[in-house]
Formats: sequence, structure tokens, C-alpha cells
Amino acid sequence: MDKNHYCVIMAGGIGSRFWPLSKISKPKQFLDILGTGRTLLQATYDRFSEVFLPENIIVVTNYIYRDFVFEQLPDINPSQVLLEPMRKNTAPCIAYANYRIRQLNPDAVVVVSPADHLILRQDIFLGEIRKALDTASSEKVLLTLGIKPNRPETGYGYIQATMKEIAGKPDNFRKVKTFTEKPDIELARVFYESGEFYWNSGIFIWSLETIMEAFARHLPDIDALFAADESVYGTPGEEKYITDIYSVCTNISVDYGIMEKADDVYVFFSDFGWSDLGSWGSLYEHTDHDHNGNMLSGRNVFAYDVRNSIINFPDDKIVVLHGLDEFIVVESGNILLVCRKEDEQSIKQFVNDVKIEKGEEYL
Repeated sequence: MDKNHYCVIMAGGIGSRFWPLSKISKPKQFLDILGTGRTLLQATYDRFSEVFLPENIIVVTNYIYRDFVFEQLPDINPSQVLLEPMRKNTAPCIAYANYRIRQLNPDAVVVVSPADHLILRQDIFLGEIRKALDTASSEKVLLTLGIKPNRPETGYGYIQATMKEIAGKPDNFRKVKTFTEKPDIELARVFYESGEFYWNSGIFIWSLETIMEAFARHLPDIDALFAADESVYGTPGEEKYITDIYSVCTNISVDYGIMEKADDVYVFFSDFGWSDLGSWGSLYEHTDHDHNGNMLSGRNVFAYDVRNSIINFPDDKIVVLHGLDEFIVVESGNILLVCRKEDEQSIKQFVNDVKIEKGEEYL
């Protein structure tokens, strides 16, 4: 393991498309959604521990999740957990990590990853990460990991690649032409059939120097806020300093703020059984089903003529269901969700409506 290699795990999201199981009070990255005995955060940490020194793994999360991080990662040092006072998307999160890492090692090469991904073929994934670290160590490039699509998919953003490669590097590293947000189904089919597009995994690799130069060039306002007083990092004054920054900094993703604007952006693409586990449907694709195609969770579920559905209930509830096909039925606390699987992209709207009508206590 290289002492210059660092990993930043972003663990501050709320996973609203997994509502009502994932809530603001305890979002999906802190849940054992896959039933493996490890939460998504723990699985992500375990995965990257194969490549990075333990002291070089940094977790960025919201301050309200601090206790979850230390409960689930008991060996992590408090200095490795960066606490955000509010959600401002991925660019401020990464900028914060950049300045903390520079204080430790200005020669760092960094992987940035969400905390809630599923990787089925971990050996292939880690091999690609090692190649990307080697490339970012020797080339001034911003790398993003792309996934070869196996179907038209409307739930992911897409990356279009050119045929331009990085000289002397593996041939699955290509210069990025465009980034595209989640398409409709017709456009997704065009992307899939073209062979030029890859799913955007949201995993990035770059040298610290390269990404900090990109922030200074493309997001100078955010960079200036974090650079105003570098002496405060790692001191008791850091919490107030970061709170003041977040109260005024722009809410923007690193994809939109930097990756779509920078010149030397390359995608390295592979296929290692990836899912961002961003929705009930993506979870359904990667879990076992009963003989009727149902994903069942709950000890006391009685299902009659129920097919191809997602059923998730607490173990202490007796549930009787009849005559459902392609449905999502989930209960958590005092909330029951029933909707068609094909309409799962509407869950975010459901959550917003509940927030407006009933307040945040149900979120």
C-alpha cells in the first residue's frame, strides 16, 4: 500500500428514493440493506481497506451522523471523519477533504467514492482502482469511473467517451466528450445502442494537485472559502470555520462544477457488477427472490398471488398481501409506502409532498 494514496468516502446523503426505510434520521448508507451483516458504509470501508492504509481513509458525513460512523467504524480515528454542518452537494464536500488531505500529504493521489455502492466482482474493481491510481500519479488528469451498460437505464447519468486514449495507459481509459443527466427511456436506448456511453458511477480518481488546480480554475469562489485560513484545519477552530463556509458556499456537484468544464477529463470503464443502489428497483436486481419473483423481508409476511414485488416489513408485524404484481410495499415506523415498481422514480415527489403536508418528522 502506498502512503501517498488516500480514499475519501462520501457518506452524507439521505437516500430519499429508499424512503421510508431510509430516512434523514438514519439514511441507507448506515443500514444493512443487503442483509449481509454489514451496512453499506461498512462494506465500502472494507472494500477500500484492501487498497489504502487505514489511516488514509477519510469519511465525510453530516454532523448528525457522527455517532453512526464511529459505531460502525470503531477503529477509525476522529481526525479521519470530516463533519459537514449542512448538505451542499459533492463539490464543497470534496473541497473540504482536499484541504484536510493537503495538510497531511500534498503529494496525495485520491479516490473519491460514495458510501452506498454495490460491487459484486470486487477483485476486478480493485484492480481497476489500482490502475487508475497509477495513472493519476503520473498524468495530470481527472478520472471518473464509467460502467459498461448492459441495458437502457433511466436511473443513471451517462458519460460519452471519445476514442482518444492516454498514451501508454490501459486502453479502457478514454477522454470524455460529454456528461448527460438521467435520460428518458428513448434516449437511454440511443445511448446503449451507440456503444459510446457509460453509466456515471460517481467515483473519481485524481492527484490532489490536479483537483485543487481544477477547483481554483472552475470553482474559484468555493476554493477561496476553504483556502482563506488553512492554519485552522485540525484545530478546535475548524468546526466554526467550516460552518461559516457552508452557510455561504454554493450548492453544486463536482460533476457540474468541474468535470463538465475541465479539459483533461478521462473515463476508465469496466464491468465488475456495479450498482449505486439508488432505488428499490436497483436493490431488487441484486437480491434473491422467492419462487414468485418477490424480494421479501420480514418474518411474518403472508403473500397470496403476489409476484415480482418488493415487500419489506418489520419482523414484529404480521402482514397479509393478496393479488399484487410488480409492486413496492414497505413499512418503516409509522409510514407505509405502496406503489408500482414502474413508478419508483416518483418516490422523491412523494417524500416532498409528505414534507410539505406533514413536516420533516416523517422523513
